[in-house]
Amino acid sequence: MKALQPFFKSPENTFKVLIILAFMLHSCGPDKKAKTEEKLVAKKDSIVQITTAVMDFQSPDTIPYGWNTFDYLNNSNETHFFLLDKYPEGKTIQDTKNEVFPPFDKGMDLINEGKTEAGYAEFNNLPAWFFEVVFSGGSGLVSPKKNSTTTVKLEPGYYILECYVKMPDGKFHSSMGMAKPIIVSNKKSAVSPPSATTNITISSTEGINYGGSITKGPQVFSVEFKDQIVHENFVGHDVNLVKLADNTNLEALESWMNWADPKGLITPAPEGVTFLGGVNDSPAGSIGYFKVDLEPGNYAFISEVPNTMKKGMLKTFSVQE
Repeated sequence: MKALQPFFKSPENTFKVLIILAFMLHSCGPDKKAKTEEKLVAKKDSIVQITTAVMDFQSPDTIPYGWNTFDYLNNSNETHFFLLDKYPEGKTIQDTKNEVFPPFDKGMDLINEGKTEAGYAEFNNLPAWFFEVVFSGGSGLVSPKKNSTTTVKLEPGYYILECYVKMPDGKFHSSMGMAKPIIVSNKKSAVSPPSATTNITISSTEGINYGGSITKGPQVFSVEFKDQIVHENFVGHDVNLVKLADNTNLEALESWMNWADPKGLITPAPEGVTFLGGVNDSPAGSIGYFKVDLEPGNYAFISEVPNTMKKGMLKTFSVQE
C-alpha cells in the first residue's frame, strides 16, 4: 500500500483522488426499509435490471456473485454509464462519510479559497483503505432513451454503482445522486458468459483491436483487458461503442471523452454521436461482454482516455446493409 504523504506531494496524484472521490460523494445507502425478499430483483432470465429516470440508479440492492448480465435503461435526458467500484472488505458508504468526506470538503474549501498547497495537504488525511477500491466493470456510455446489455464477472463484496459524467455546470452526476451501494452476495449466479460474435482486446500498448468484419443485426462483443493502467486523466481504459452521423467530428468526440478537459464528459454530448454501451473500466486480465443490435451505418470503438487516436483507442468501422 502506498504511503499517503509521498502520494499527495504531486498535484497530479491529488487530482486522481479527486475524480475517485467525485464518484462517491453525497451518495445514499440502500433503503433500510426494503424487505429482504425484495433485495434480489431480476427478470426470469436472470438479467439484472438497472434504470435511470433522472439522476438515479434504480436497481436491486443485492445480486449474486459470478457472472451477471445487466440491462441498463437510460430513461433520462442525459448521457450516463454505470461503473461498479468494489470496496475493501468491511468498508461501506458510511466509512466514506465518516473518513473521506471531512478531508475532502475541507481540502476543496481551501482550494476554492486559493490556498492550493494547503488543500493538497488536507488530502493526506484520507484513510489508507480508500486506495484499495477496485474498478470492476460496468456499462459503457449510453445516450438518452437508449439501453445497454453488459455481462461482467464479480466477486462477493460491497460495491458502489456510480456515474461521473458531468452536468452542464461541471458537477459530477455522482454528486447529484448517481452513486448507489449494491451488495454482491455469496450466492452463486446461474448466468454463463455469452458466446461472442466479435472478440475485442484493449491494452495500453496496443490499443483497441478486433478481427474480421462486423455485420448488422444482433452482435455480442467480448472485451479482454490485456492490461490496465492509470492514464493522464487518472482513470483506466474502457471500450465504448458509438454510432456516428455524417456530421460527426472525431476530434471533438476524442476531446469530449477526456473528463479532465473542462468540456469533457459534460452535457451535452458532441453533435452526431449516439452511445450504445460497451464495457467500463475493468481489471487487467478480465473479460466483459456487451450486446447490441447494429443497424447499417458508421461506428467507432473509443476509450475514455486522452489522445485516443494516438493510442489506438479510437477505431472506426462500417456496418453494411
